[in-house]
Amino acid sequence: MDWEPLWLTFKLASITSIILFVLALPISYWLAFGRFKARGIVEALIGMPLVLPPSVIGFYLLLAFSPSYWFGHWMDQVLGLRLVFSFPGLVVASLIYSLPFMVYPIRAGLQAVPASLVDASYTLGKNKIETFFKILLPNSKPALLTAFILTFAHTVGEFGVVLMIGGNIPGVTKVASVAIYNEVEALNYPLANQYAMVLFAVTFVILLLVYSVNNRLLRVRKTN
Repeated sequence: MDWEPLWLTFKLASITSIILFVLALPISYWLAFGRFKARGIVEALIGMPLVLPPSVIGFYLLLAFSPSYWFGHWMDQVLGLRLVFSFPGLVVASLIYSLPFMVYPIRAGLQAVPASLVDASYTLGKNKIETFFKILLPNSKPALLTAFILTFAHTVGEFGVVLMIGGNIPGVTKVASVAIYNEVEALNYPLANQYAMVLFAVTFVILLLVYSVNNRLLRVRKTN
């Protein structure tokens, strides 16, 4: 078995999860506590990957990233970055496709923090930034962990989007899901099963750990 597709898969999932975690913190806070008229529009745009077929998202991203269109042309000419059929393109596509899996759990966790704790922080003279990092985030650990793991697992399982954006270039864009598809097409079921079993085992262990940790954190919170 060629381990490179698996390495690329976990590399993509790790980079995507770390970047999205940083980006989702202010977005989630804004959605949880901000007051603005366009909230519904923003929430709908973020949640589109939850309901749209991956092929639809992949198709429009393929058009946007193509050098034939203005965004892809600008990225290519100004930044020297070609997103189509490249690993950076997979990262950008994954950021868009996995965004709701990071934002929504974090937003729910922030909203679940008792308002009395936030009010007490303001009463003690803490500003919004200090309250965010010292009150909201520490009391949202289960949600933060869940969001990170869900994003990682969702990125590992991507197929339609990464296939349309990255194609099937060995060592560059051929992730595990694409490798499984190739082996199934070639009727090489034993090798496809090996790739699938590795992904199954890794994702199961990750989810088992996150739920175990979350249950422990919840028990500690109830005890306190």
